[in-house]
Amino acid sequence: MNQTRQTTDQIIEMIAKKHFDIQTLDTRYSDRLDFHDVAVWEVKAALQAAFEAGRQVAREGEAS
Repeated sequence: MNQTRQTTDQIIEMIAKKHFDIQTLDTRYSDRLDFHDVAVWEVKAALQAAFEAGRQVAREGEAS
């Protein structure tokens, strides 16, 4: 796995943990572990976090 993909996966997993309390994004073949009820405000916050992470990566790319 290349560096960019690994970093992207780490950021996505961090957002899932922070906003949804999901410990892993790996499929575990269990409804209880693979499906989660989330509130719309949690989805909104997670999407905003992902957007901001993308903006940060873009800024860092422009700076180098």
